[in-house]
Amino acid sequence: MARLYKRYRDEIVPEMQKIFGIENALSVPRLEKIVVNMGVGEALQDIKLLETAMQDLATITGQKPIIRRSRKAISNFKLRSGMPVGCKVTLRKTKMYEFMDRLIHFCLPRIRDFSGVSRRAFDQQGNYTLGIDDQSIFPEVDTANIQRTQGMDVTFVFNHGPSEQTTELLRLFGMPFAKA
Repeated sequence: MARLYKRYRDEIVPEMQKIFGIENALSVPRLEKIVVNMGVGEALQDIKLLETAMQDLATITGQKPIIRRSRKAISNFKLRSGMPVGCKVTLRKTKMYEFMDRLIHFCLPRIRDFSGVSRRAFDQQGNYTLGIDDQSIFPEVDTANIQRTQGMDVTFVFNHGPSEQTTELLRLFGMPFAKA
């Protein structure tokens, strides 16, 4: 069992029930999945960039990424429908909690001049998206083999709940939010 999941079940759910006055433990917002997305626009000229990005993403998440293809053609960008433009991984259950644990406790503190993540990156459903500029903050990636720095988006998808409850849930998980 993942360390963060055990903490969620034993400590965070009762704390959330106390804070928001939720009677049923199953009504507490729950993390459903984490989606890690890498957009590789330069893959239009060099497909090897997409292959290295996929290799880095597989190393970071421990799961094989899928190729994302363009949905429509845009002539100004020399983009045709169906061309590969990125890759993504959807993490669930144990891998999701292990990735979140590594991200919060090891990777985010490694960012230079890090002062916390924004509190305003929630959507209307209460999901949170975090942008990372460089893949080298993950200790699994060998910095000597990086040809090009690649950013990624990490989306935390919750089953339900307003953004106040999901914000508090992420705070209790240990997400380092910036001072308002």
